[in-house]
Amino acid sequence: MISAASRPYIDASVPVLREHGLTITTTFYASMFAAHPELKNLFNMGNQVSGVQQQSLASAVFAYAANIGNAAALGPVVSRIVHKHASVGIRADHYPIVGHHLLGAIKTVLGDAATEPLLKAWEEAYTSLARLLIDAEVKMYAEAGVQPGETRSMRVLDVVRESDNVIAIRFAPESGELPPFRAGQYVSVAVDFADGHRQLRQYSLSDAPGKDSMRISVKREDGGAHPAGEVSAWLHANVKAGDLLQVSHPFGDFLPDTESDEPVVFLSAGVGITPMIAALNRIAMVNPQRRVIFAHAARNSGHHAHQRDVAAAQARMPHLHVVTFHEEDAAAGVLQGMMELNRLPSWPRGETDVYLCGPLPFMQAQWNALLAAGAPAAKLHREVFGPDLLDNLL
Repeated sequence: MISAASRPYIDASVPVLREHGLTITTTFYASMFAAHPELKNLFNMGNQVSGVQQQSLASAVFAYAANIGNAAALGPVVSRIVHKHASVGIRADHYPIVGHHLLGAIKTVLGDAATEPLLKAWEEAYTSLARLLIDAEVKMYAEAGVQPGETRSMRVLDVVRESDNVIAIRFAPESGELPPFRAGQYVSVAVDFADGHRQLRQYSLSDAPGKDSMRISVKREDGGAHPAGEVSAWLHANVKAGDLLQVSHPFGDFLPDTESDEPVVFLSAGVGITPMIAALNRIAMVNPQRRVIFAHAARNSGHHAHQRDVAAAQARMPHLHVVTFHEEDAAAGVLQGMMELNRLPSWPRGETDVYLCGPLPFMQAQWNALLAAGAPAAKLHREVFGPDLLDNLL
């Protein structure tokens, strides 16, 4: 990926990035947005305010440096990044801008320690990564038949409250055919605000392919430790049947196996239930006899979304085993407390695919418990968005 001459400088950067990475990325974003304010439309500015995006990029740069010779580790992460970039419309001409300001930030923060050979090595490494991403993104746009940043008008068919803080929005193209997608994928929804700024957010498709419409489930973010979710809050407050939404082509490489006869396990928490519901509904359509363990954890019954979908799947699937955990309350058929592996039905650990989606601490806990129980990492799959994208490399 990079030359033998540059590799020692990249390797030597790992401890430096551990120590100064957040300062470098904070400097990078400030510099880039000052020079190119139009790029704010492509970035989650809520994550910018909270500092989450800066920390994410710092982690990404460190992970890249630490794994630059490990194609097996970087390959899946590159795939996730390419899908995410395609969903927001990243173009080839964005990469030189990012590279210029990232290298400038390294030089500014490290000062005299940013020697010319070090900067040359990072320029080579960044150029190599950018070329890899650009080529993959060009191919992905071509296969999808869309231009970077292209969205389509979708007519909202209905808005259904799924829980105290989640609504499900169903829509269909205003004209033309529904774009193809697979259970587990997501779309970007673009919102143009009154002050002229634009933001895109990704939402997993929460119903099965093979229908004449698409559905997303949107959690209202009320702030707390992080700024309130700007797009999600707007959708909750404004969207109604008959409205038009600007929606991207579906992307994403979290693709649960919905078509085979093999047993499968789905573990989710919170709004992480959405891609799992799409997969479950698809299995109910094409193979209702399949053996499925569907375990979900929610704060309480009021925060438990898509209960109707699960009940409908249970009515059709005799071998569906549903396990529900509520942290704050308990009811008939519900286990109180956090999800724990030893409270789930057993399955052949070494042979069964397990899909995880939910908050990062939840997925880390389940992942580690599954590994400790003998499940091979190759059988574990998770959906990760935004700041946690490279968590498995850190």
